[in-house]
Amino acid sequence: MASSPVPHLANDQGVEKIFIGVRELNCMGARPPFDHPHVYLDMGDDGQILCPYCSTLYIYDPRLSTDQSDPAGCLVSLVEDAA
Repeated sequence: MASSPVPHLANDQGVEKIFIGVRELNCMGARPPFDHPHVYLDMGDDGQILCPYCSTLYIYDPRLSTDQSDPAGCLVSLVEDAA
């Protein structure tokens, strides 16, 4: 398990691939109310993982920081969404 909170990611744009700077994540599909069950995904030593719910392919990119995604805007702040 990561030493920091595992980020939630949403694919509101409906893209096939999202490049991220982490190997552990929670996929939520799209932002509520269109989300699917939030599923924890761990790439381990692999460089990619496919969400079993929405089929988004997450690809690890070491050039990205832990708070970046490509396309931008896929990381979800649960604090902001709750407000």
